[in-house]
Amino acid sequence: MERTVKDSKKHIGMRYASAERFGPPIDIAYDGSSTQSPVRAPQVLGPLDQMMGADPPPRDEDCLQLNVFTPACDNGARPVLVWIHGGAFTNGTAHMPWYDGAALIERGNVVVVSINYRLGALGYLGDTNCGTLDKVSALRWVQRHIADFGGDPGNVTVFGESAGGAGIVTLFATPAADDLFHRAWAMSPSILQLRTSEQAAEYQRTFLDLLGAESLDAAKSASLEDILDAQNRMPLSGAGLKNFSPAEGCSSVPEPILGAAATDMRPLVIGTTRDEMLLFTTFDPSRAGWTDTEVDRQFSMRFGASSDKAVSEYRRLRPDTNASQLISAMQTDEMFRVPAQQLASNRQAPTWMYLFDAPSTAFGGVLGSCHGSDIPYMFDNLAQPGVSRFLGDDPAQHVAEQFSEALIEFARSGEPDWHPYDTHQRNTQIFGTGAGLVSDPEATIRSLWH
Repeated sequence: MERTVKDSKKHIGMRYASAERFGPPIDIAYDGSSTQSPVRAPQVLGPLDQMMGADPPPRDEDCLQLNVFTPACDNGARPVLVWIHGGAFTNGTAHMPWYDGAALIERGNVVVVSINYRLGALGYLGDTNCGTLDKVSALRWVQRHIADFGGDPGNVTVFGESAGGAGIVTLFATPAADDLFHRAWAMSPSILQLRTSEQAAEYQRTFLDLLGAESLDAAKSASLEDILDAQNRMPLSGAGLKNFSPAEGCSSVPEPILGAAATDMRPLVIGTTRDEMLLFTTFDPSRAGWTDTEVDRQFSMRFGASSDKAVSEYRRLRPDTNASQLISAMQTDEMFRVPAQQLASNRQAPTWMYLFDAPSTAFGGVLGSCHGSDIPYMFDNLAQPGVSRFLGDDPAQHVAEQFSEALIEFARSGEPDWHPYDTHQRNTQIFGTGAGLVSDPEATIRSLWH
């Protein structure tokens, strides 16, 4: 094919697909001109998006764009890293400064791709799974075109955080993605957001009632503002936030997601941060007056007759926490760490686990190693706008080097530089404080949940 790619290191706002509302994506071939100004999927900005710095691009339903960062548009056949952003399947964009791939391509001689996908009702109403199909379309674009950007279509690693990580777990269960990527790295995947088709149908009925539409076809003609308003008025569907997220048991994702992810033979790295939930709970005014009474109530809801033992273990391992922080530690395990451990334990293919523990010094250190704090380290982007506000003035550069190098080695060889996880040793690599390989860290807490 005649080369039409400009020899540049950054290629921003390339369209990989188009789509009608609630319809599947239609692939677009890159011809050297299929670019537009960066846009984001329609959404209302979340707190982490605002903290990430820089003004977000404008909203547009025609949002199916990707960015490519490459050392050179040559025949280098470099490992390809495809980034899938998080945001609870309702927020986020590929165009945030924290996701700039320039440092990774220089450090590892790799090609980095970051993608937009449809969010909220437009991406995940009922069991449409439009956002998942968008990811598949973007991966098809990579297979067709990444060689012109110096990448190897036969060596594609998908990596993503939070909803991006859960989206990656979903790709294991998506037959259309079977030949489109070769390994995966899931950061803090929000596994509990994944839904059955029955749950998806229930939440679709609620949404359509709020929108005042009798059917999905009727919703196609609603205004974008009315759709976002109905989306924002949806009642919270429990701690799992299942209103809009991938659904199993449908044509695009026919099998149970976690079952398919467990039996898929592609290598997986999966991990969490130590203090995930502190991002969401630290500044919640409703928790300011919580005492041991609330600790007992919250733990009893999860552990029943074993709640006293659970409280004792958490206090032993988190000795300097107040009531809200202790409950947050338990919720971190409930929402993120335990589901990740369970998936790793069930996997038949090579799987590696890590725990990220590089505490933020911002706000007096109250955020700890919270949800999302690992992203600037993964991209080696500690100097990007908004990072110091989130992590403090002196984040550890050596942790960024270790974390990003581990990703690059995994993309290059299919193995990170530590021993895999199994149900005997439960090897877990610690990045940050006390870095190193640990066998079954905080085993007593793990046993309480399992």
